[in-house]
Amino acid sequence: MNIRNVIKRVNIKDTERGFAFQEGNFKGILGPGVYWKFDPFNRWKVNLVSLHSPRINVGYIDQVIRSGELDGIARVLDLKDYERALVWVNGRFLMALGPGKHAFWTIVDEVEVEIVDSREVQFEHKDLKAIITNPFSHELLDVYTVGQFETAPLYINGRFEKELSPGVYAFWSNAADVKVHDVEFREQSMDVGGQEIMTADRVTMRLNATLTYKVTDARKSVESTWSLIHSLYREAQFALRDFVGKRELDELLTDKESASAEVFTKLKSQGENFGVSILGFGIKDIILPGEMKEILNQVMEAKKSAEASLINRREETSSIRHQANTAKVFANNPALMRLRELEVLEKVAASGKLTVFTGDKLAEKVTNLI
Repeated sequence: MNIRNVIKRVNIKDTERGFAFQEGNFKGILGPGVYWKFDPFNRWKVNLVSLHSPRINVGYIDQVIRSGELDGIARVLDLKDYERALVWVNGRFLMALGPGKHAFWTIVDEVEVEIVDSREVQFEHKDLKAIITNPFSHELLDVYTVGQFETAPLYINGRFEKELSPGVYAFWSNAADVKVHDVEFREQSMDVGGQEIMTADRVTMRLNATLTYKVTDARKSVESTWSLIHSLYREAQFALRDFVGKRELDELLTDKESASAEVFTKLKSQGENFGVSILGFGIKDIILPGEMKEILNQVMEAKKSAEASLINRREETSSIRHQANTAKVFANNPALMRLRELEVLEKVAASGKLTVFTGDKLAEKVTNLI
């Protein structure tokens, strides 16, 4: 048998400690130095652990802690199921720990431990930012961020607790069923498009509308409906169908504002049930089928033509009425008639040769002359 195979040599540096095990049983902690061990059956094993790593990561940690070998050189933790530990080394946050046994060297570094009860589901701490940004905390903490223009109803185990204002919040994982619902409280708008609806005179059309709203009661908006957006969209559909189904096409085309106002009034009362204030509703477009557009164009063309004909007849009537009034004035005023005759003579003279007649029936003679 080779002597090298039966005698083991272990060199432990000043910055290390050796955890000796024999057949899986912890035998003690070895300090710095060189150790020789007669071990023909390879039953002896030494695990070297660095002092530069604050946490003692070694197998059979329960045996090591029970042995008392760590007394005076390490901080030992034995956390219950509902306990969590925050570990600080040299004034800097190191990690968060869950239930179980843990140990940290105190030979080189200053170790501080804060024990927290996870039955207080929401975790609050003056150094929350440093804790939640630590990668070791992600397995133990659930972090929620409420945006600048948001509020968030908080539910723990299905029961409403409070509304969270903008900020960052942390809750212990698996300590309870935590639900945080983000709710935007600024004004929002929603397009209600592509609604195919039949009017009272059986014309199918498509409507595009816009709904503007604002959440006024975040808790009610969460508890009253599974999806606020879907519920508002559905109610807008129903209100449009109900209104359009009772109106004829001409009425809708000539008075979209009334349709928008009536639907708005109906949605406003429904929005209160969802914790929402309806700020506005407007119909943007009424889209008709192609054949209906052609019919309306023909109707419009005929309407414009009739209006033009009516205007011409009115002008003709006005002209005849004006001439009749003029004749009546001349008949009652012979002198005025004579002035008119002179105006006619002046025009004739300007156009060519002029022969002047005097006496009665001057106008008749001039007329025969022309």
